[in-house]
Amino acid sequence: MSSVELEAPVQGEATRSAAQDDGMTWWYRLLCRLAGVLGGISCAVAGLWNCVTVNPMNIAAGVFMMVNALVLFLCEAPFCCQFIEFANKVAEKVDRLKPWQKALFYCGMALFPIFLSFSITTLFGNAIAFATGVLYGLSALGKKGDAISYARLQQQKKQPDEEKQDGT
Repeated sequence: MSSVELEAPVQGEATRSAAQDDGMTWWYRLLCRLAGVLGGISCAVAGLWNCVTVNPMNIAAGVFMMVNALVLFLCEAPFCCQFIEFANKVAEKVDRLKPWQKALFYCGMALFPIFLSFSITTLFGNAIAFATGVLYGLSALGKKGDAISYARLQQQKKQPDEEKQDGT
């Protein structure tokens, strides 16, 4: 085996471990990606529908929603944007972000068109994109602890108190 063949799995493991260190399970990460793709589709469709008007604020909100759709596709599904040369680089940089940073970015990005033009179209169009941010925000909170570790933690907190009572 050459040195290139030996180094290839190590590099793949390093990128895989960097993506796995956020504590998300594979199915939750897939759910977040799917929500991002569905959010991009809903933003694009609702943004296009929002642009079919004469009100300039609706047009601005619709254009911004279509930009949101492009950003969601770039970040969550770069294979959908094969015609953009830098799509994989953007996706790699976004994968390195912490979940709370993604949550803040996606929720803020989804709220801006609603502030521009408050309508049913902008609300429903950005709802799934906002839900993607909420999913990433929930993953930033971390896993729920099991009962055994919680009981062990409570026991450790009680133990110094019992020692203080015995000493007095």
